[in-house]
Amino acid sequence: MLTRQFRLPSYINGNEDGMLIEACAGLLEEESPEECIKREAMEETGYDVGEVKKIFEAYMSPGSVTEILYFFIAEYTKRDLLSNGGGVKEEEEDIEVLELSFTDALSMIENGQIRDAKTIMLLQYAQIHELFASA
Repeated sequence: MLTRQFRLPSYINGNEDGMLIEACAGLLEEESPEECIKREAMEETGYDVGEVKKIFEAYMSPGSVTEILYFFIAEYTKRDLLSNGGGVKEEEEDIEVLELSFTDALSMIENGQIRDAKTIMLLQYAQIHELFASA
C-alpha cells in the first residue's frame, strides 16, 4: 500500500506538482515507533494493520540530519480496511491511497515515478526477501 501526497521540498527541488508516491510514515509523537506506524497507516490508508514487524533502522543523511527512520512491514487484507484513509484534515493532509502490484511498484522506481528513499528501501527489502512470490 502506497500513498501519493504533496511534499513542498520536492516541489521546491523541481518536482512539477510536488506530489510523491511513498510508503506510510510519520513523526513520533510521544509514542513508540510501532504505535506511530500503526496510527499513520490508519490515518493515511484506512487500514488497521494490526501486528507490525520491525525490519531495520536507518539514518537517511547522517552527515546533516539527526533523524533516524524505523522501517516496518505488516500484512493486511480487505477486512482490515476501516476507513477511506486520506490523512488528517486538521493537519491539512490530502493523501491519495494507491494499490499497486509489486511488479508495477518496482517498475515505478526504475522509471522515476517513485523517488522517495524510504519507499525504495522498503520495496527493495521486499524484493530481496521475496515477500511477493509473483514478482
